[in-house]
Amino acid sequence: MKSFYMGNLKIDLPVIQGGMGVGISLSGLASAVANEGGVGVISCAGLGLLYPKLSTDYLKNSILGLREELRKAKEKTNGVIGVNIMVALSNFSDMVKTAISEKADIIFSGAGLPLDLPSYLEKESKTKLVPIVSSSRAAKLICEKWRNNYDYLPDAIVVEGPKAGGHLGYKNDQIEDEHFSLEHIVPEVIEVIKAYEKSGHCKIPVIAAGGLYTGEDIYRLMQLGATGVQLGSKFVTTEECDASPVFKQAYIDAGQSDIEIITSPVGMPGRAISGEFTRKVKSGSEKPRRCAFHCIKTCDYTKSPYCIIKALYNAAKGNMQKGYAFAGANAYLSQKIVSVRETIDILKKEFMQAKESVK
Repeated sequence: MKSFYMGNLKIDLPVIQGGMGVGISLSGLASAVANEGGVGVISCAGLGLLYPKLSTDYLKNSILGLREELRKAKEKTNGVIGVNIMVALSNFSDMVKTAISEKADIIFSGAGLPLDLPSYLEKESKTKLVPIVSSSRAAKLICEKWRNNYDYLPDAIVVEGPKAGGHLGYKNDQIEDEHFSLEHIVPEVIEVIKAYEKSGHCKIPVIAAGGLYTGEDIYRLMQLGATGVQLGSKFVTTEECDASPVFKQAYIDAGQSDIEIITSPVGMPGRAISGEFTRKVKSGSEKPRRCAFHCIKTCDYTKSPYCIIKALYNAAKGNMQKGYAFAGANAYLSQKIVSVRETIDILKKEFMQAKESVK
């Protein structure tokens, strides 16, 4: 696995840890991945729930919580730390401003098109901007808008396929369609950005994400032209992951048939591990009575099948009956809890075995 650059930022190991909220990937997991040379990522989703003692205001707590997590991470590592900020968040602007002011190395942004993301940068800002897309069309639209409006091009692009965990940028009938597979869309995005790399005299690394779990998967996508990969589920069952042991055990206990598509209040389909909570959602008994957080722009609690922020918070804390676990399509492959270092070593070994097998 080769190192690469996002602008002038060197990434020693081409592995980005996916941002997983609420409370799955915080400073503990992010710093551990960064210490191994990869990119550790803090999810800012739901931070207001995780830091309730800082104030009585959820949105204010989110700002204070992100500051605290970034500072904790920097105390534990000199490696690269990013922040995942969903466009769908009602406090998207606050989270972006906070990440930049706290000098996060990278902002990853998906669950919508971050068309105005460069507008938050100041002249002295060093934070890199990386949109998450699910199609070459979205990649082209973002590049056009950023170049024309801000004279800025993405420092990298994450291409997320339909086997990802969490919110999916696909319609239900596209999720199993081979034409929307990662193997199809990664080369398409690479082809689209070539013109922007040429006009901007720069390199825009393409990061493959969604359903990747082994070193062999990494090798396969790199052979298709990806510069690096993003892995989420792989890091859930690590010792350093910030989620509760019960949450991690849910991944280990899950079988392939337990990974299902659910309806998310964000307005997108999502992939999760089935359980008591998802059964209640299907029966219609989890409808929220009110919205105390206003965390998602597009969420209408009168029409929502459940409160997403409470569901994810409860799951991360180990109360799986009251929450659900977002999970990638291959999350059921998790077998035991190991350290981040062991996880990376396994990936490297599998990668080299895949590389040797084609010689």
